[in-house]
Amino acid sequence: MANQRPKTKMTDYAGLVRFLIEPFLESTDNLSIDCETSSNAAKVWIRVAFEGEDKGRVFGRGGRNIQAIRTVLAAAAACSGHSAHLDIYGSQPSNNSFDEVAQSAEPPRRSREQQREPIAKPTLKLRSRDSERDI
Repeated sequence: MANQRPKTKMTDYAGLVRFLIEPFLESTDNLSIDCETSSNAAKVWIRVAFEGEDKGRVFGRGGRNIQAIRTVLAAAAACSGHSAHLDIYGSQPSNNSFDEVAQSAEPPRRSREQQREPIAKPTLKLRSRDSERDI
């Protein structure tokens, strides 16, 4: 029994996520957090939902804010001997997570007709030395 980890109380992941996300929200009333733990308590899934208008502020430029939140969450989970996964949902009718929305937001591919259009090659116009002397 010497190899067993000491039992620690469960980390308040929902409170941590609320603390990290609320400053980015216009209205904190619409923030919803759900925390689920696996049966062996090694993995924790945190689901967060908020209004779509706040998505830009929560994710930040290039996703920096959400990446920082995930890093802090992963560090807190590692200190408790867990691994944490953060899923974000918006107020969209399909209720997809952000990752699914980002994948579906790729620009449409060109149709075959558009791909087959010939591209005009640039032409090179040579100047003769005689025309330069006239100037």
